[in-house]
Amino acid sequence: MSDTSPFDPVGHESLAEAVVEQIETMIVDGILKEGRKLPSERELAEALGVSRPKLREALQILESEGLVNVRHGEGTFIATLTGRAMSPALLALYARHGRAFYDYLEYRREQEAFACRLAAARATQSDKERLMEIIGEMNKAFDENDSEASQEADLKLHAAVVDASQNTTLIHMMASVYDLTRQGVFYNRAFLRTMDGTGKKLLAQHREIVDAIVAGDPDRADAAARNHMDFVETSFRLGQEQRDREDRAAKRRKLSM
Repeated sequence: MSDTSPFDPVGHESLAEAVVEQIETMIVDGILKEGRKLPSERELAEALGVSRPKLREALQILESEGLVNVRHGEGTFIATLTGRAMSPALLALYARHGRAFYDYLEYRREQEAFACRLAAARATQSDKERLMEIIGEMNKAFDENDSEASQEADLKLHAAVVDASQNTTLIHMMASVYDLTRQGVFYNRAFLRTMDGTGKKLLAQHREIVDAIVAGDPDRADAAARNHMDFVETSFRLGQEQRDREDRAAKRRKLSM
């Protein structure tokens, strides 16, 4: 396997247990995230420096612990570990009661600011390069007016910031929260683009977050995250007010006919 493999060769004291410990640690650290497919048995055995029988033994232990799913003919995948932040019934309830959306934004504002502050203090060079790469993707999507690519890059950026916080609890908890955004339960980025005009403000806000983290400025990163979430909240409040006005105007018109 190439030098890009995140796995390290293990010692010879207890090969299967050493493999288990390394993969467990990578799961805890948020390096191996749920749903990710592990390299092929041959590649993984080579990267870890163990025999394939020892690797199979380790994978069996991990599967018995509920940490991986071995799908015959498909490969080995990290199991779903965090679950959903809310049950389908509660998601539907939230969707019907719009005021809950602002509780969600309030929660995200604090967590995003916390993540940005930590990332500015802790981000490694690799973290910073990843953030810059994603900003590059956002710039490309903006230039090409590709809303789907823009939304995907948006989610990737927020997740990368959380990863750069190096706080494993935050990494796993926010993965579940971002899943709600990905499902479009509370809002979609397309609406924000209409409030923004072209998405130019959103792009500038994300650049400021990344610039603050790369510069290693926790206060600036915290403020950038809060400004971004404040923009999201203000945009949706204005949008809701406009929809309410249009609804009232339509009803008045019907009564006057």
